[in-house]
Amino acid sequence: MAGALPSLPPTRRGGGAGGMWAAAPLLLLLLLLPLLLPLLPRLWRRGAAPLEPAGRAVLITGCDSGFGHLLALRLHRLGFTVFAGCLCPGGEGARRLQREAGPGRLRVLRLDVTRARDVLAAKELVLSHLPERGFWGLVNNAGISTFGETGWLSMEKYEKFADVNLLGSIRTTLAFLPLLRKYKGRIVFMSSIIAYFSLGNGIYSMTKAAIEKFCDALRLEMKKFGVQVCIIQPGNYARSTKIQPPVSAEEIWNELSEEEKAVYNKEYVQERANFFNSILREGSTNGNEVVDAMVDALMSPAPKA
Repeated sequence: MAGALPSLPPTRRGGGAGGMWAAAPLLLLLLLLPLLLPLLPRLWRRGAAPLEPAGRAVLITGCDSGFGHLLALRLHRLGFTVFAGCLCPGGEGARRLQREAGPGRLRVLRLDVTRARDVLAAKELVLSHLPERGFWGLVNNAGISTFGETGWLSMEKYEKFADVNLLGSIRTTLAFLPLLRKYKGRIVFMSSIIAYFSLGNGIYSMTKAAIEKFCDALRLEMKKFGVQVCIIQPGNYARSTKIQPPVSAEEIWNELSEEEKAVYNKEYVQERANFFNSILREGSTNGNEVVDAMVDALMSPAPKA
């Protein structure tokens, strides 16, 4: 018929917009493939069997109480050979460790991480009692905390905190690095979410932020030796440990210099102490949650940094 439009061929099935949307998942997969490929070995390792503890040694600092005490008993029960470093090896915490573990694979030793001779003595003890699979892990757990605004604390206190929380961990790490490289072991550091903010304990925040930077550098450097470095970042577990006892406004005031007393008053100090103590009272009592993370760092085929 004159003027009639020519008939159009039928649309192919799967063509047009419908076909484009059908191919979208495949296109997305191709785009993501370069990002996914590096993760596949890690995902495979995460599904692998955990480490066999028998015949492997672990040294833990700060085992008098808190997380270190709980971890020493947990690792002993799992089958590790445990060297539990205690500041007071004759104290109640150390004696309780020995009672609960019994004779065998758990050894309590004196270890003040601020004293180089204690650290070297600990290394000699470990070397003389290494099990058949060698030295597997170092857990830098020892630490101290306190409350006080920046000007309230003496220079001596800043030096003490840096020596225990920062230099103490570095001191033990440097001593045991040769063993860790030899056995391709693990290094675990106790940090805190307080590394990222302060609640009136800036001195503690400072040392934890510093140790995390040390860990970040160490992790990259140790990768070529097969040594893995992990940071544990607990939240508020004040009631699970003895690291931070309740603070006394009266004691804080009595320790202030005359210059600081001229700036602040007792009411302000009491208000800040009340605030900090209220946070301590809200802390979790389940320290085993943190110990679970520490065990995973030591035993997982592919632990998180």
